[in-house]
Amino acid sequence: MRNTLLAAFVAATLSTTALPAWAATPDDQLVIGLSMANILTLDPAAIAGRESTAIITNVYDTPIQLDAVDVTQINPGLAESWDVSEDGTITLTFRDDAVFASGNKVTVEDAIWSWKRILELELVGSATWQAYGFTVENFDEHVQADGNTITVTMPLEGDPQLILYIFGKPSASSVIDRQAALEHEVDGDLAAGWLTTNTAGSGPFTLRNWTANDTIILERFDDYWGGAPEMSRVLIRHMPESQTKRLMLERGDIDIGLALSVPDINALSANDDVVVQSVPSSGFYYLAVSMKDEKYQDENVRLALRHLIDYQGINETIMPNYGILHQRPVTPGVMGTIDAPGYELDVDLAEQYLAEAGYPDGFTTQLLAVNEPPFIDIATAIQSTLAQAGINAEIVTGTGNQVYGPMRERDFEMIVGRGGGGQEPHPHSNMQSLVINPDNSDDAGLSGLIGWRTSFYNEELNDLAMQALVERDPAEQERLYEEVQYLYEDLVPALQPISAVVDTVVFRSDVEGFQNHYGWTTRFDTVTKDR
Repeated sequence: MRNTLLAAFVAATLSTTALPAWAATPDDQLVIGLSMANILTLDPAAIAGRESTAIITNVYDTPIQLDAVDVTQINPGLAESWDVSEDGTITLTFRDDAVFASGNKVTVEDAIWSWKRILELELVGSATWQAYGFTVENFDEHVQADGNTITVTMPLEGDPQLILYIFGKPSASSVIDRQAALEHEVDGDLAAGWLTTNTAGSGPFTLRNWTANDTIILERFDDYWGGAPEMSRVLIRHMPESQTKRLMLERGDIDIGLALSVPDINALSANDDVVVQSVPSSGFYYLAVSMKDEKYQDENVRLALRHLIDYQGINETIMPNYGILHQRPVTPGVMGTIDAPGYELDVDLAEQYLAEAGYPDGFTTQLLAVNEPPFIDIATAIQSTLAQAGINAEIVTGTGNQVYGPMRERDFEMIVGRGGGGQEPHPHSNMQSLVINPDNSDDAGLSGLIGWRTSFYNEELNDLAMQALVERDPAEQERLYEEVQYLYEDLVPALQPISAVVDTVVFRSDVEGFQNHYGWTTRFDTVTKDR
């Protein structure tokens, strides 16, 4: 009977025409509308986008939880306490009352296996560990279990507070049920195939069903160590169209809507039945090129592109509720933030650079963009300004995998993307993603690093960014991060930030306890409904 009722509920809520105007979501179920185009895997070590991160955050636990309001605050998770010694050694003490959805007890051995697995498979989360000097070869030496504690010593010097953020980052420190996962291992893949579409976590919800670009159903985990969530189920529905989400929010057919267009958000702002919540987030919207492409290896071509973006126009007309004007590779407000360089659209100057590069009449290129706002809108605006200097950019749209896949394979020309930050409110989070590229060879396979994806490499820049990371004097560390940004500007990198990401979520006014999170680690177990 339960399955029959669930199927009926899903069928009803998936139809935008079958519901009357007064339809309301169930009191104990949270219904979310968002684009699922970028949800490509449920393996926590392989996730990269905010939508996937939000799912993983609620299915898997990490040792530390990042605070939803104060982004610099860290809270207990699977680790009930931690200690940092004078030499930077971190000791995590795990709680005794946590179990996985399978009923297996969460152990420190599960955690260590989960983290080493990331390095062994060279998944997206490996970039975080590698940035601090961890390798497959030295992992066992530096990460060790003793009873219910894990002791972590650092291969490289660094700020221990920054290192602690690793343990709140879902892609780097989610703890997988080793026993359950290895039952599905195939040819030594450490269950990578199975974990792409299945889960084995200890979070407040468990995965009931995932149908790609359709629905995800999460169910309450009654034995969750933090207490069972009030919502018995979270239903996530694929809704790429903003107008659909707006209509269904107005009618009460969904509780929460993500990635609505500017006009729809503005219209909903006047509706007393909904709440519009905007918070600064991590990362940037950007234009990037591949320096494997001969055209973009020329600094003058990249300088021309720098002046063929209408930063002000894009941010005033397209980016409200999505982002704010920002042209530096460090998140606004964190240590080391410096004044904007003040780039503006200047077609005449761009044409001079193109002529110096040997392209007085421009050239033809391909511009990738996810087929949803604001990506497609940014791409269209850039296509228009590029054309003013003779650059004919063919926009190619697709899902997240179709767009970011070629970038991860270093087989693209130009892309409008989003990224460049993580859960850590620290400039190294940006440096690691955008700037540092320790090995520019194709064989390195550092797909988690945007610097590597764009084939942008500079040894001096790498060294300076790492010097800033290990500097223990706060004033000197801040100065070094400022110097990194000035050098980055002088090198005319392959990626130009356009906006710093702002996350805007719209939800029904009877939804309480929902807090959008800076690092995309939004939790659903705090949500209730006041009805």
